[in-house]
Amino acid sequence: MNNVELSEESDYEEKSKERKAVWVDEEEERTTINIAKVNRLRKEEDESQVSGSEYISRLRAQHAKLNPGTEWAERDSRLRNDSIYDDEVDDILRTNEDHVVKSRVKLLPGLLEYSRLVDANAEEPSNGLLNSVQFRRNAQLLLAAGLDLRIRFFQIDGKQNTKIQSVFLEDCPVRKASFSPDGSQVIRAGRRKFYCFDLVKAKVDKIGPLVGREEKSLEVFEASPDSSTIAFLGNEGYILLVSSKTKELFGTLKMNGTVQSLAFSDDGKQLLSSGGDGQVFQWDLRTRTCLHKAVDEGYINGTALCTSPNGRMFAAGSDSGMVNIYNRDELFGGKRKPIRTIENLTTKVDFMKFNSDAKILAICSTMKKNSLKLIHVPSFTVYANWPPLNKNLHYPRCLDFSPGGGFMAVGNAAGKVLLYKLHHYNHA
Repeated sequence: MNNVELSEESDYEEKSKERKAVWVDEEEERTTINIAKVNRLRKEEDESQVSGSEYISRLRAQHAKLNPGTEWAERDSRLRNDSIYDDEVDDILRTNEDHVVKSRVKLLPGLLEYSRLVDANAEEPSNGLLNSVQFRRNAQLLLAAGLDLRIRFFQIDGKQNTKIQSVFLEDCPVRKASFSPDGSQVIRAGRRKFYCFDLVKAKVDKIGPLVGREEKSLEVFEASPDSSTIAFLGNEGYILLVSSKTKELFGTLKMNGTVQSLAFSDDGKQLLSSGGDGQVFQWDLRTRTCLHKAVDEGYINGTALCTSPNGRMFAAGSDSGMVNIYNRDELFGGKRKPIRTIENLTTKVDFMKFNSDAKILAICSTMKKNSLKLIHVPSFTVYANWPPLNKNLHYPRCLDFSPGGGFMAVGNAAGKVLLYKLHHYNHA
């Protein structure tokens, strides 16, 4: 354990001592806990046992380190006069609320107001292409993961973006990594197995292969918004349903053709899937039955799906580069026409993402440089000033919006996470 970690834990413990407990459990003092195998909680190399109260104190200190409160909102006098960054950065997104705070002014089409900030992973860029970037629900923590076998965590403030931690797993290039929606774990997928990293306990568990399945790849998955289910793409049209709690397979769903993309409904009770037969399936996860299926108009091969946060819309991308945007209830209610078709990409759609209030939709193809478009959803028009005129996106691989919409992070094949401030949104 390094000196920085010890200092952070000591700070937490000193603050804790300043507050007198209202009630003390005497059993905690009499209980001893073995921490010989928990490196993150040991202060000395040969330390093996601590009291129950000391164990709880160290767990809290570790949790506080991984889940910083509002330190990111405190001004750093050393950076106040740094002219490299936009003057407005000082006022960025000073909140740790995890609900969306919307601007009172309508987001307009045409030109998007944004600023380039220091790269989110500037302190330690990836040594390989990135496959995942994601903000945690409170917007302060961002993960970046790719083929260099590491998941890195950064505290995002738009100015320094301090690296918090790096997790290395040998022989496991990261095909996808994602926070569980409740923020307690990171799910990391590879070729034949997947891992779960507990952020509080700093513990990594290896899961797989799944009992009764012969899949050689568990690279593509989605986690349900209620944090109950992880859905993996399987072989021959199968969708594998894994419990987030037990990490065991509890059911499967079966499409007619191959399955290539998944998207959960906003409440986590339903799942959308699409694939090689050009159809979109709507599944009820409680009964594990298909409620509806509809043909995605004009497509033979669906490659990407995403749903809006309010659950009213979803977007379906194809290998031709076209994106259909649907009203979910209308499509599965019998109206087959999309609300709008977006034709601004010319290569396979690999990734799509709605922002927090569903006013912006990002669509991306990893096959072509700078092939990332931002759609103004109310008008279904593309922002004319994006990508930037200098077209420095390289090959975009992944993207995420912060929960309040104020930040946008773009991971690329060069191992960088480009960070932008979206001026319309006042909060992270």
